[in-house]
Amino acid sequence: MGTTVFERRQPAASVIDESLATTAHSVFWIDDLPANLRPDRPTLTGSYRADLVVVGAGYTGLWTALLEKQRNPGAKVIVVEAQRVGWAASGRNGGFCEASLTHGHENGMARWPKEMELLNRLGQQNLDEIQAAEAEYGMDFQFERTGQLAPAVEEHQVEWLKEWAAEGEDGVVYLDQDEVQASVHSPTYLAGVWEKDACGMVHPARLAAELARVIEEDGVEIFERSHVTGLDTSGSGVTVHTAAGSVAADRAVLATNVFPSLIKRNRLMTVPVYDYVLMTEPLTDEQLASIGWADRQGIGDMANQFHYYRITKDNRILFGGYDAIYHYGRKVKPEYENRPETWRKLASHFFTTFPQLEGLKFTHQWAGAIDSSTQFTAFFGTARDRRIAYTAGFTGLGVGSTRFAGNVMLDLLDGVENERTTLEMVRKRPMPFPPEPAAAAAVNVVRWSLDRADHNKGKRNVLLKTLDALGLGFDS
Repeated sequence: MGTTVFERRQPAASVIDESLATTAHSVFWIDDLPANLRPDRPTLTGSYRADLVVVGAGYTGLWTALLEKQRNPGAKVIVVEAQRVGWAASGRNGGFCEASLTHGHENGMARWPKEMELLNRLGQQNLDEIQAAEAEYGMDFQFERTGQLAPAVEEHQVEWLKEWAAEGEDGVVYLDQDEVQASVHSPTYLAGVWEKDACGMVHPARLAAELARVIEEDGVEIFERSHVTGLDTSGSGVTVHTAAGSVAADRAVLATNVFPSLIKRNRLMTVPVYDYVLMTEPLTDEQLASIGWADRQGIGDMANQFHYYRITKDNRILFGGYDAIYHYGRKVKPEYENRPETWRKLASHFFTTFPQLEGLKFTHQWAGAIDSSTQFTAFFGTARDRRIAYTAGFTGLGVGSTRFAGNVMLDLLDGVENERTTLEMVRKRPMPFPPEPAAAAAVNVVRWSLDRADHNKGKRNVLLKTLDALGLGFDS
């Protein structure tokens, strides 16, 4: 097996030690919120009545509440959240707001080739509407329509990029080595593809906080620290129960993401995979000049175990990815968020990518769980005589597609047949993951296989080829 560029060009241990010496274990995005965007909302106590109750105050739940008020301005909508608004994935992600609804063109073509033209149009429309929402609702979530750069950092990846660019997608530009290094000054880059219009950068926690502010101003009630313990559909509607209260509603939306579903049949549909992130201190003008990156694209490299990185409004660099860690039993626990060996690995890879930034310090390190599905993108459905709609399984690509999911769930509750609800991606459920102990064994052997592929010129072993053939290919 060969070595990767991140093994061949490792920085000195002292560079890593210094960069992490004063790093806080805290989510930068949430720390960066002004106090007026993080009010302390009440716990659900007592009995309430609503037309629609939404479980979960992340992007999915908040967009759904906003879209419901657009459709039915007089509707009484209540959102119930176990923690705080945007506390989980919606406040911890990299802020890549993509047009793709299918976790990229290749995954979409492999699964729904006949629908890709429609899926691409719906995804682009969805992204346009997210961008327009800032002005429409007077929000500020720092949206920048930068596009996304995919650099090749190994020789075999260059051909992949050429094949991608040759497909002739609108806005996809191939950059040779000189061009890509002129755009972003990294000695690891051998070529690149820039998708110029298919992605925007956002401040993740501000997006959640601004959505919450807007819907509250429109009459939606949000209850925090109110863990839902059960659903009662013995009557004509749906009653959501917490330890201290309940909401009786005509309809319910479940937007619980990575956490165990309140619908039993969905318990095996996702697995939680932990992702880890570093955030630097703001770069000086000289440091910015040394890396170029004037177009401020989001960046994600071409490896199976890939890195993603972007620049913030105040010129910090977020750098995450590579390790994707699954823990036995599908557990989501705070202790899984502390993984020093992964942060050291990310710091090493950061300075391999940008050796000119040696001496820069990381101010924040954090982690979060991704709700991974076997098709890498969200699945949808209804339950209890179409009184409940649900979605989950965004697999790390939910910043943009959660809004699309909100529209789909409302369509399903309304019994509407349209171009969203007739999509195969919406109508058919993906295969579930196996129960334990098979789930842990499967996920970990696939991760090992992906790592081996990255060390063997991208060549996939028999296991990965078999999973690909079954439509169960796996992406870290």
